Amino acid sequence: MNKVIVLANLTKDIELRYTPQGTAVANLRIAINRKYKSGEEYKDEVCFITAVAWGKTAENCSKYLAKGSQVLIEGHLQSRQWEKDGQKQYVIEIRADNVQFLNTKKKEETGQAEQTTEQQWLDEEPGESI
Repeated sequence: MNKVIVLANLTKDIELRYTPQGTAVANLRIAINRKYKSGEEYKDEVCFITAVAWGKTAENCSKYLAKGSQVLIEGHLQSRQWEKDGQKQYVIEIRADNVQFLNTKKKEETGQAEQTTEQQWLDEEPGESI
């Protein structure tokens, strides 16, 4: 079974691009924090990874999220490989099937912070996350 659920913070603004066929793709650079006990003291561990969202989910992430936003991502792990300068490169990413916005940091061109209301969430197409 390949299922991932993470609570994370965006470490960069969303990178939105489109495939030649016009499908939206967004890279969400995230930090996942974990606190654990070592002996008598608690330590923090941070895992940095990329989550990839597609279609309407990708567009909504780009519209409503920015660096510092907190998200809950459900999806699965996927690996990719390519060759660069004769060396094989590998990466493991989260393929985001669902992205829930826990807060937003996106600013409009006016410089005002945009707040996502519950009604905006309800107005979205069924099955899509904003």
